[in-house]
Amino acid sequence: MPMINVGGLHMHYETFGSGDPVLLLHGLGSNSKGWGLQKEPFAARHRVILTDLRGHGRTDRPPGPYSVPMFTADVVGLLDALDVPSVSVVGLSMGGMVGFQLAIDHPDRIKSLVVVNAGPAVVPKTIRDRLSLWQRRILVNALPMGKIADTIGKRLFPEPDQAEFLQLFKEGFLDNDKATYKAATRALLSWSVADRIGHIACPVLVISADHDYTPVSAKQEFVDRMPTARLAVVENSHHATPIDQAETFNELVLSFLAGLD
Repeated sequence: MPMINVGGLHMHYETFGSGDPVLLLHGLGSNSKGWGLQKEPFAARHRVILTDLRGHGRTDRPPGPYSVPMFTADVVGLLDALDVPSVSVVGLSMGGMVGFQLAIDHPDRIKSLVVVNAGPAVVPKTIRDRLSLWQRRILVNALPMGKIADTIGKRLFPEPDQAEFLQLFKEGFLDNDKATYKAATRALLSWSVADRIGHIACPVLVISADHDYTPVSAKQEFVDRMPTARLAVVENSHHATPIDQAETFNELVLSFLAGLD
């Protein structure tokens, strides 16, 4: 099991393939195993780097508090240890937030950014937003991990033919520690780099599922403020687009990466 010591944190990582490096960052409560449908197609053209973020998967789970800048610093330490000067980043949900933070704090380390079902802020703007964040706090604090897995899983994979995806999600989610999952959740609440996204200079592809938690219009609003960004919408998809529409997702991302040169 490959591990790297990053400032005292033992981070799990794996690499596959060769070529221009691509770093895949998972979402909250998930881990690098969630990229199973991307690993082989991406490795056919790129050096793929997978890692488990702090508190997740096989990486160390120190007590909180955590923050998005902390996750980002860990990623920079991993790239340093692997001697990767710059990388294309593909981030799902929380991983997309880390990608935003990386593009702003370390623009020299990021060649391009793909943000999947994520935005540059978790700050409520509407009553609906406030209700959603309140529900998330209640969910995390009051329910056991099994109940949280059931609730989130049904939203991610609501279709009858997605039973296998749902089961794999639950198995991965239940590997989480409740305390570090809460710490990671708190790291996202009230996080924002929205006032700085106009300074991101690398090419950016924002991918939105048509049935994501936040509407496509919300993504279009921040994409319009980014001079190097464009939006792609994936139909018949919920929050876990790399899984529920893997073929379409892979084609979008690989075409974007191929066009960088």
